Amino acid sequence: MPLPAELAARARDVLAGRVEPVPARDAATVVLLREGPEVYLLRRKSTMAFAAGAYVFPGGSVDERDADQTVAWAGPSPAEWGAVFNASERLARALVCAAVRETFEESGVLLAGPGPGSVVADTTGDDWEADRLALIDKGLAFADFLARRGLVLRSDLLKPWAHWITPEIEHKRFDTRFFAALLPEGQRTRDVGGEADQVVWQRPAEAVERARRGEIFLMPPTHRTLTELSACGSVGDVLATSREIVRIMPEAVEIEGEMRLVVAP
Repeated sequence: MPLPAELAARARDVLAGRVEPVPARDAATVVLLREGPEVYLLRRKSTMAFAAGAYVFPGGSVDERDADQTVAWAGPSPAEWGAVFNASERLARALVCAAVRETFEESGVLLAGPGPGSVVADTTGDDWEADRLALIDKGLAFADFLARRGLVLRSDLLKPWAHWITPEIEHKRFDTRFFAALLPEGQRTRDVGGEADQVVWQRPAEAVERARRGEIFLMPPTHRTLTELSACGSVGDVLATSREIVRIMPEAVEIEGEMRLVVAP
């Protein structure tokens, strides 16, 4: 991927040691699926400082309160998630909570229920919307939100998918764990606004083809994930796929005088 002039100049400065890379913030993102299979994508507003105009999966940075140990939990433990993602138990807890919280904030879908074997049937009422906005504004902690509603986080509804780190040349960087999840029965996504100006359900192969034609913009992690999903014939195939989580960080290299971003195969 050729780099634009401004980013190419920064890449040369970083590679030469003239500029220190900014730290990468821990983050989580969720590939939300429904039968087709289709994936839920949001187009980030053109005014956003990071990935402006890109089609992405729901996700965002970890809130320090996401590590709250009082969250009622069903499914693989934080320690088990930590082993999968090569993270501490505390960070793993925060990543899973961030994944569920961000999915609710950016799609209205909540991977939690009143018990360890149930899921909330509908989240479209005014009271749910008020809580969603309070979570976005950080006026409400995720643990308090779940406790007040008597809900249990369903970590068993998440599947680990990938681990991507933003290249060192970027001004904003994220250390992101990718999850996949099936849209719970009875729930539905909605255009919730915020950082996105458009949402769409689309087959992975169609999204990749639209990107190839220049109709939409996909960041390398999103493009790679959609390409991988294209090989799956159903949501069941996606969730049954065996995944080895390996950290991937694209690197800037100079090829014949041109700075390019290279992603390991």
